[in-house]
Amino acid sequence: MGDPYETVVFEVADHVATVTLDRPDKLNAFNNQMIAEFRDLWTRVRRDDDIHVVVLRAAGDRAFCTGLDVGEGLDLAENVWSQEDPGSGLGPKQNKVWKPVVAAVHGMVAGGAFYWLNECDIVIGADDATFFDPHVSYGLTSALEPIGLARRIPLGEALRWALIGLDERMSAARAREIGLVSELVPFAQLWERADEIARIIAAKPPAAIQGTVKAIWETLDLDRETAQSVGWNYTTVGNPIGKAQVSRDGFVKPRWTLR
Repeated sequence: MGDPYETVVFEVADHVATVTLDRPDKLNAFNNQMIAEFRDLWTRVRRDDDIHVVVLRAAGDRAFCTGLDVGEGLDLAENVWSQEDPGSGLGPKQNKVWKPVVAAVHGMVAGGAFYWLNECDIVIGADDATFFDPHVSYGLTSALEPIGLARRIPLGEALRWALIGLDERMSAARAREIGLVSELVPFAQLWERADEIARIIAAKPPAAIQGTVKAIWETLDLDRETAQSVGWNYTTVGNPIGKAQVSRDGFVKPRWTLR
């Protein structure tokens, strides 16, 4: 599959799409071009049934992403009522992608980088990763990123991250403690480990995997009873036993590992 993009590298092999932020000289900060390219690549991921899982990572050794490239700014409509959050083009779930996304983060992970992290399914980190939000230090209200983050980690942690700004960075170890990342590895092993996790998932029946992702995310903000009721519909639609999507032929239980 060709790669028509300028700010990211997009590769597909063995049912895994690997997306690499590729602006290391700008600490992988996103700009209008990157937002447009993500809107396009998420459409490709959604429509291509050969893609089962996505790995999201970043080039360079200094940063996963430091948020918006403030030197370029964003394209916004002049009429405030016609404006929309341009960052909505970055995250998979806002682009209706129900294929699992495994994020591999390292170095600085700041501000707008959470447009991605808040919507990824599994986040693993290098042990050098640090997480911070510069908005309030520059006199800017921090809203969209911590609103999403508060649905992933304890509220107090999201508030501390947003309010202390540049005076503090959350360590990789602390991020692991509060569940922001599920696993830490040395930086040199980060890409290999993310690819390994993605391939484990990609080997499973894609109908079951995508249905599971969609069921969990689409019921996330419902009360428990309503979510359970809606969840029953997902199991009815998403378990086509005996059909090609969920073939049991040749199935062998794997040797499990302990995390």
